[in-house]
Amino acid sequence: MENPSNAMLDADALKIVAANHHDPFCILGRQPYGKQIKVKLYLPYAESVSFADSGQTIPRIPGTDFFEYIAKPNELPTHYQLAWVDKDGANHLNYDPYDFGVQLPEFDRQLFAEGKHWHAYRKMGAHLHSVDQVDGVLFTVWAPNAGRVSVVGDFNRWDGRCHPMRSLGGSGIWELFMPGQDAGCLYKFEILNRESQQVVVKTDPYGQQFELRPNTSSIVVPKNTYQWQDQVWLDNRAKSDWLHEPMSIYEVHLGSWKHDHQGNFLNYRAQADTMVQYVKSLGFTHIELMPVTEHPLDASWGYQTTGYFAPTSRFGSPDDFRYFMDTCHQNNIGVILDWVPAHFPKDEFALARFDGTALYEHEDPRKGEHRDWGTLIFNYGRNEVKNFLLSSAIFWLEEFHLDGLRVDAVASMLYLDYSREDNDWTPNQYGGNENLEAIDFFRELNTVTHQQHPGTVMMAEESTAWPGVTRPTWVGGLGFSMKWNMGWMNDILEYMKEDPVHRRYHHSQLTFGMLYAFTENFTLPFSHDEVVHGKGSLLSKMPGDEWQRFANLRLLYTMMFTYPGKKLLFMGCEFGQGTQWDSTQTLDWYVLDYPHHKGLQTLVGDLNRLYRQQPALYKQDFDHQGFEWIDCHDAEQSVISYRRKDEQQDLIILLNFTPMVREHYRIGVPKAGEYTEIFNSDAGNYDGSQVVNGTLASDPIPWMNLPHSISLTLPPLAGIVLQVKENTLLPV
Repeated sequence: MENPSNAMLDADALKIVAANHHDPFCILGRQPYGKQIKVKLYLPYAESVSFADSGQTIPRIPGTDFFEYIAKPNELPTHYQLAWVDKDGANHLNYDPYDFGVQLPEFDRQLFAEGKHWHAYRKMGAHLHSVDQVDGVLFTVWAPNAGRVSVVGDFNRWDGRCHPMRSLGGSGIWELFMPGQDAGCLYKFEILNRESQQVVVKTDPYGQQFELRPNTSSIVVPKNTYQWQDQVWLDNRAKSDWLHEPMSIYEVHLGSWKHDHQGNFLNYRAQADTMVQYVKSLGFTHIELMPVTEHPLDASWGYQTTGYFAPTSRFGSPDDFRYFMDTCHQNNIGVILDWVPAHFPKDEFALARFDGTALYEHEDPRKGEHRDWGTLIFNYGRNEVKNFLLSSAIFWLEEFHLDGLRVDAVASMLYLDYSREDNDWTPNQYGGNENLEAIDFFRELNTVTHQQHPGTVMMAEESTAWPGVTRPTWVGGLGFSMKWNMGWMNDILEYMKEDPVHRRYHHSQLTFGMLYAFTENFTLPFSHDEVVHGKGSLLSKMPGDEWQRFANLRLLYTMMFTYPGKKLLFMGCEFGQGTQWDSTQTLDWYVLDYPHHKGLQTLVGDLNRLYRQQPALYKQDFDHQGFEWIDCHDAEQSVISYRRKDEQQDLIILLNFTPMVREHYRIGVPKAGEYTEIFNSDAGNYDGSQVVNGTLASDPIPWMNLPHSISLTLPPLAGIVLQVKENTLLPV
């Protein structure tokens, strides 16, 4: 029916019809009209309209889809309700959205503009809201370069003419309170760029739930009424001293850990009911989830995020994810989330050129695009963008009780020339390659999260020698809690790939890491990155026949669990997954029917328990006083030995990287006494060859600059841990 008469409509009305009016509230809704009131409605799908309270018909402006009524000053209620019939004969009853004032307080707008609104997710996006006891949904979005923004959804036939939003001036924020809308409704934002006149339809950057892919609409979430049962965990976490406590992390991709009998994903609740008990039985302290932030492409594993405030709908609802978290905490398992502020995908429905301009990213592709991944880089220097990311971090810690975030691809954020040719980057204001804005962002991120949620950890995946990643911001550091030790991981895996007969020539790869081990707070990671893209599984990297490959892997894990640093192991590595990880397939759980695999799984469980029960293995992970070489020079026999210490304990660790059984191997010890072998990776219950030592008495023979020594047998491709029982023997 749309065929407006120019004679009937003024310029403002014509802009409404053309869907390019930046201020619909100046013409729609209740307007002063001399000493009377004019109500003007634009309802493209209405056949007839009346006031629900009085039944008074609201006349149509002939030839248009505008309806207009002149009312006496006190004729209308505080908020009038409309009864209307659409062209299909369906009846509708709703309040007029244009009869309500501004809802977002100036205080929130100011904080947002300053980049200081840590809880912006409570205001931005779509939220159930009440005005004068009228219930509905308040929609809010930041689009400073828009000439018009509309809420579109299943409630208005996805027509951008129906519900244009109010511009809140220089803040760049647009809002609209829509009475009668409720949780569960689907919506997007239709945005007209004021310069180019391009129209884009976007999902909500602050959306807290999305349709299951391939659909992309945002979903209004209900008010959070989940009844958490993890207060004891949270109280203990706030008082925790994670620097001096054990942390052993099981890294998981929820989409491929296990499937149901039909081969479908397990939802968050089913994962909680199965995974938590498994992780607990193996003695891990934490689960690290590869990104569960909403993402369109399964193959990205979540690292190309489109929903920074929404658990992916692949595995259920936000409350289902809360159940997962709650179950973990009730079983004393912490959860760390892989979080990706380094880049975002170019998908047209999401953040890319959000309001028709490079809003969240840089316009210059030398700053704004990762060539390697085909993704866009956030503009960390823009307050509102920085606020978006900071608010996302707080959201996950607060709304879902996450115990920390592992920040992905930190190196790509720190360096302006990261993975770029010489002519493909621009230096900072001082001519350097450091991204000063990203540095400031990290410092603020770590300061805010630690202040707001004491006891949580922020972990950096940072692969370079950038100094002070885990040092406090007030001494010039970035303020992260921990950093992945990529150097140690690469060195030790390269060493382990060597045939044992050649390892003597690569001994420095075993020992070099100790030169920098205490420059940062390190986590030792054997992550998903080491078992994909043609790299094979950890098991397949090991040389030798089948027995030797498993023995090598048991030895590798023994070193990791006795070496300074927190621990991280990717799912499947704990039982020797034979093939490299495939995100489309479940793990090869059937291999646990075979002794080699079952023995390896048993070893990982025992290593976790040993690690957690022996404070010497964790209390001084980040302090050189907790580690001392006994002998790091025995390259000829490919053996290393060292002590792990705290104030009360002293453990001796020996690692033999050859398949030779070495009898009568003498090692220096600091005290006289009996030394008991409390762990041996060659034990029979691990499917080893059962070359064990039992309890050994020390000899008063100085050795390796230590006053006493013991003679023992080193099992093949194995590690042992000895504990002294002091004063059981007196020195002779």
